[in-house]
Amino acid sequence: MNSSRFFTLKEARIGNNCPECYSNDSLELIFKQKLKETAFSKAITEETVCEIRCLNCEEQIFPIQWTNDIERVVDYHKRGLNKKPKSIKLKPMTWALIAFSLVLLIVVILFATGVISV
Repeated sequence: MNSSRFFTLKEARIGNNCPECYSNDSLELIFKQKLKETAFSKAITEETVCEIRCLNCEEQIFPIQWTNDIERVVDYHKRGLNKKPKSIKLKPMTWALIAFSLVLLIVVILFATGVISV
């Protein structure tokens, strides 16, 4: 059940010309941050991605197509971006396994020291 997905941090309309259809005010800038999920935990990573879409021609504008003006606007928005801090959250099943392991370890130690006997 290992999966990775991105969640949206920020969306902004930018007033640059689209490199495909040359329309003004139709570019949308989207910043996303990576979320990794396993059976035992959820983790937010430091990895972020940036994508630009044209709402007029509905094309994704890849970084190779960016003009200097678009790059400056992306850098400006990137500086003001509030990333979520890197974190990890353990799921209830993980906490149950940790608790079971601790109880088992304590019982083994008590048997080994002779505090508990059968």
